[in-house]
Amino acid sequence: MILPKQRDPRFITVRRDGTLQDADHHLLALWAADCAEHVLPLFEAAQPEDERPRQAIEAVRAWVRGECTMMAARAAGGHAMAAARELSGAARHAAFAAGQAACVPHVAAHELGAAAYAIKAVQAAAPKGESEQAGQLECRWQRDQLPAAIRALVLDDQRLRNDICWSVFDC
Repeated sequence: MILPKQRDPRFITVRRDGTLQDADHHLLALWAADCAEHVLPLFEAAQPEDERPRQAIEAVRAWVRGECTMMAARAAGGHAMAAARELSGAARHAAFAAGQAACVPHVAAHELGAAAYAIKAVQAAAPKGESEQAGQLECRWQRDQLPAAIRALVLDDQRLRNDICWSVFDC
């Protein structure tokens, strides 16, 4: 479970009575795509013929450019998550990261799901005894990618939802 029971109005678009502006929604989507793409090789190494996670990441970027509908991006996210279900370990988490990223156009709060699953992918791929350090390095890399306009919002979201995101944001 990576979504809170009570939705944060900062992650609800102004069209739906929240406070999230389109420009920030786009930045959240792009950041989530970056997080997912960073670990995509972990999926592709296990499933080189399965393009669903890569297509999900491409869909979210196309949505930001106005070349893909929200519904099409969300559907691509579902396909990426379907690719994850039959796997385990790093490949599974990497596919889930892509799926979560592609769902950001529909529900902006999925941004943290993409980041959390990416950290879990890196942890799962790390050699025995190095999982925690690998996760912390990935978390710091993700934070370095945050655009200034959404940095405080995402860091606060990480603080608020860390417990339901496997405590992966303790970095």
